[in-house]
Amino acid sequence: MENNDDFFQKFDYSKEPKSHSNSVLSTILVSFISAIIGAVCAVLIYTNVTANNTGKEVAAVDSSSTSSNNSSQFTNPNLTQVSLSKYSDTAIYAANKVLPSMVSISVEYQISYFGRTQTASGSGSGIIISEDGYILTNNHVISSADTSSFYQVSDATSIKVSIYGDDTEYTAQVVGTDSETDLAVLKIDKTGLTAAELGDSSSVQVGEFVLAIGDPYGLEYSVTAGIVSALNREMNVDDTTYHVIQADCAINSGNSGGALVNSKGQVIGITTLKLAGTGIEGVSFAIPINNTTDIYKELIEHGKIARPFIGIAGLDLDESTAIRNGLTKGIYVDSVVEDSSAEKAGIKAGDVIVKVDGQSVYTMDELNAIKDTKNIGDEIEITLYRRNEEITIKLTLGEK
Repeated sequence: MENNDDFFQKFDYSKEPKSHSNSVLSTILVSFISAIIGAVCAVLIYTNVTANNTGKEVAAVDSSSTSSNNSSQFTNPNLTQVSLSKYSDTAIYAANKVLPSMVSISVEYQISYFGRTQTASGSGSGIIISEDGYILTNNHVISSADTSSFYQVSDATSIKVSIYGDDTEYTAQVVGTDSETDLAVLKIDKTGLTAAELGDSSSVQVGEFVLAIGDPYGLEYSVTAGIVSALNREMNVDDTTYHVIQADCAINSGNSGGALVNSKGQVIGITTLKLAGTGIEGVSFAIPINNTTDIYKELIEHGKIARPFIGIAGLDLDESTAIRNGLTKGIYVDSVVEDSSAEKAGIKAGDVIVKVDGQSVYTMDELNAIKDTKNIGDEIEITLYRRNEEITIKLTLGEK
């Protein structure tokens, strides 16, 4: 306190005349006091304004906003806070609506190699499509058969199904499979199930909100969210062309056969494919649900899809390759299936097909597109070249 007393004693206003330093100090004190008074006034004015505006600008901000957010609202009239509560509520609603219709699928099969056999397992997802136990999934989830010179993989020896919210594991029977559409139908012995509501995939729009539900890496009933990235995307896998919905939802191994769901909780697709690799994120694909209805109904009724069948294995022959080999641009017949319609009609390996019913064809996709408009037993006319000679053959379509 002494030092403070000594300091202030140097400025005895009652005894010393005003000097320049006294004037400066007075000015500083006055400014300081004025600043304090101004700050007090500003606080009072701000408090009054805030009170007057309660229920107006502040009411437009989500109730969870902090005072700092409210302050930003006043200092920047162009800044607004958007509530995500409706987005969250939509996702919660859609997920809870469809989850009771989801199943987890576990598959066991045998792998034989070098004289040894061992049991292997896989997993996937499925969707309940009827209250009496029919389940829609991907064919590749349950069909594992494969053979090479080194190993042989059997068909599924066991298929087990778990239902969301039910601890019981049910044995499933294969009702029917279709490798061309990668769809399959299973059946479990249980009634009173919650069938999923199917939407209209023809009305889906790019940018639309979607959920993907499945069992990635065994994490049962996982829900991921995103948007529709593209429609009618053409993807070719193992010589099969799919027209699919592209979305940016995260899907992984185990999601196959699961549901792509819209904001109404309706299934609009069956999650089937994804792009994978370094630097690839959020590129997934689903079979449009409208493309599955006729297939699964026929699988339930007949156990298979009856399709017209020609009976050839063909290679697309472009013009440069054809010229280089002294052939004609078209479809090169690599092999003919024994006892097929093609063999019966006289088609031989080495022929080059150029027309079907008078329409030019240059690829197997074009040939199959025409064939798929026909019925089993229909007759078609095939124009081909054999050793530079044009030949026309009539062929009756068989059943695959």
